[in-house]
Amino acid sequence: MTRKFVIRTFGCQMNEHDSERLAGLLMADGLEPAADLDDADVVVFNTCCIRENADNRLYGNLGHLKALRQARPGLQIAVGGCLAQKDRDLIRQRAGHVDVVFGTHNLARAPELLRRAAAEGPIVEVVDAPGADPAGALARPTGPPGAEPLRAQPHAAWVTIQTGCDNSCTFCIVPSVRGPEVSRAFDDVVGEVRSLARRGVVEVTLLGQNVNSYGRDLTRRRPLFADLLRAVGSVEGIRRVRFTSPHPKDLRPETIAAMAETPAVCEQLHLPLQSGSDRVLAAMHRGYDSARYLARLRAAREAVPDLAVTTDVIVGFPGETEADFEDTLAVVAEAGFDSAYTFEYSPRPGTPAAAMTDRFIEPDVVADRFERLRAVVERAALRAHQARVGRTEEVLVEGPSRRDRSVLAGRTRQGKLVHFAASGTPVPAGAFVEVAIASAAPHHLSGSLVAVTGAPRHRARIPVASA
Repeated sequence: MTRKFVIRTFGCQMNEHDSERLAGLLMADGLEPAADLDDADVVVFNTCCIRENADNRLYGNLGHLKALRQARPGLQIAVGGCLAQKDRDLIRQRAGHVDVVFGTHNLARAPELLRRAAAEGPIVEVVDAPGADPAGALARPTGPPGAEPLRAQPHAAWVTIQTGCDNSCTFCIVPSVRGPEVSRAFDDVVGEVRSLARRGVVEVTLLGQNVNSYGRDLTRRRPLFADLLRAVGSVEGIRRVRFTSPHPKDLRPETIAAMAETPAVCEQLHLPLQSGSDRVLAAMHRGYDSARYLARLRAAREAVPDLAVTTDVIVGFPGETEADFEDTLAVVAEAGFDSAYTFEYSPRPGTPAAAMTDRFIEPDVVADRFERLRAVVERAALRAHQARVGRTEEVLVEGPSRRDRSVLAGRTRQGKLVHFAASGTPVPAGAFVEVAIASAAPHHLSGSLVAVTGAPRHRARIPVASA
């Protein structure tokens, strides 16, 4: 009987892509995706460690699996990703029923480690750096023929262009779990995008911890990321190109020009602010102040018409005063973001900010500031969405809405979620449609189908990397 697997993913787009790659590796090793947890012989947690609640979420899930493991001794449980890279042996100390622990640099070995653990017992294998050809090994699964990532959306694909980070943000644990920046070869990235296009992919998202610095470990020529945007955007069949995440200090005029001049590059920019206080930004080691951030934001909006901008903001960084927070509210209001990922500061072991224990902010103060920030963000998001009411938008269909299966959902070029009624017209995932926008909410738009303008080009495949 064929063994089946389930992957549970926590964290960022890099983790989502890693799970797609891992699913392909497991399939190539002879396993099949399970319909649910009760049907699985192998459960893999692909983890994040950016915030403390990610740790708690993993260990909570592992605790719930303990009884299932006791009832089904043949069930294998594996933990990989950033938290595994950080905690290593601690995972088995806290959850002795885990069979395999692997890190961010040896994902491709997961199938072999599972086979070995079945015969030899629990295995912890975490390496501190990728091996030969690290960019290629991390970007493309190695293993048996056919180990192609199994994408959640067959018409859209993540493409890793860089791993690791060379920045020294005092709150961030990423450099210690993902390592220093390593860029893939330029032609390798473009070649992968061409291969994806031949298989019917129409949208690619370029991934890196700091995509703006792509290539600086390969060549002294600047800026290589702008060249990459133009090259990927010129691949026949690719209609949409996105990227995440850039760093504000490295957003150069050449990159903005490439965005403006390459039709396939979407009118979308995720530009993490983190704080609007210059004092806090300096303590975070972000490398810019609020004026420089806003200037680069203005330059991008002036060059790229109808640009949607999203951001990240941390509330309650150690030592943040009420005046600092008021500065953040002012900058966020001036920026008028389309949406924002807002977080309460979470100390990460080994980071400089985690040692500032005498400057930690009281939880009730942080919670109050978080709600005040959220109100400002949602007000701007609603205003931006209301401005789109009455327009007809190009939407790439993702499938039925999660909340209402009778309604379809998709994304505009700006990355905005659109729910729309198809009125009986069959519209498959991967199709391009025109939607008349009738109403707006802070987090989505609603409308009705006007026309189907492009049929899917892909061959349908089973999504297996579940969140």
